[in-house]
Amino acid sequence: MLNPFFTKKQNIQINDILLKLNLKKQKKNYFVTDIKDLNTAGINDITFFHSNKYLDSLKKTKCKTIITNKKYGLFISKKINVIYVQNVLLSVSKITSLFYPNALNDNFDPDLSILNKKKYPGIKFGKNILLGKNVSIGKNCSIGHNTIIESNVSIGKNCNIGSNVIIKNSIIGNETNILDGAILGKKGFGFFPDKLKNIRYPHVGMVVVGSNVEIGCNNTIDRGSLTNTIIGDGTFLDNQVHIAHNVKIGKNCIITGQVGFAGSSTIGDRVMIGGQSGISGHITIGDNVQIGGGSGVIKNIPSNKKVMGYPAKNIRKFLKESKLND
Repeated sequence: MLNPFFTKKQNIQINDILLKLNLKKQKKNYFVTDIKDLNTAGINDITFFHSNKYLDSLKKTKCKTIITNKKYGLFISKKINVIYVQNVLLSVSKITSLFYPNALNDNFDPDLSILNKKKYPGIKFGKNILLGKNVSIGKNCSIGHNTIIESNVSIGKNCNIGSNVIIKNSIIGNETNILDGAILGKKGFGFFPDKLKNIRYPHVGMVVVGSNVEIGCNNTIDRGSLTNTIIGDGTFLDNQVHIAHNVKIGKNCIITGQVGFAGSSTIGDRVMIGGQSGISGHITIGDNVQIGGGSGVIKNIPSNKKVMGYPAKNIRKFLKESKLND
């Protein structure tokens, strides 16, 4: 899906990247199209490998230029141009800033203007609404008071957007409800701790919300870093849910209040999660999983399982252990 929110710098060569990383130039210089993750990178892109969790993606990647640490070098094919660095993610941050020099700027949209209702006939608007340039709103939508929709955002038909909502860097499907106070598309909490200061990581992804979705009051959904944050069709989010960058939530899930998702987690279809649960980053939860309230999920969960507790375990085992401890 084409990202309309961030402008990419053109004509970047591999030696431009090496210069950015303070590395020695290569004899064979060539153009690099973009920086992407292993799954989405094409043959002319540059990607990175920093954890054994992504070995399957490494085997399938089409990319021919990979940044990694020497300890992972033995996993990479000799046909690939490998660039060794000490800190993979910090290097990715520098390269992303090279391709997208304005990505760290998450200030308000300077091109906002007071709503011109004539441009959007058949749509119900509240008061004090601000819209950016090239905003697309489908038929029969309603937008509540004091809501801000920034440039290039796309909203499908028959959607209801509440009051005091902020939507940026997002694409919304049809017949979706976004309740009061929700914030979609802000940058994620990605940074690298350094001796002198924390170094911010650019976020050039977006938020993609499917159709027939409900996003509760005061939800915060961060845009992706290199990939997109995705909410599947038919999924319902209760109030005060936080979804971090790159999280993928499947279809027809039910997420109750105060659940938090750490970055880059993948959630299957028809998953139910009880209130105040926490989902760690970079894990996968299968289809039809049920997670009891107050649980802490720190490892992958296969499909069709019921778990509860911290760390989350089979719900029968959890209840048996709890009874023994009474």
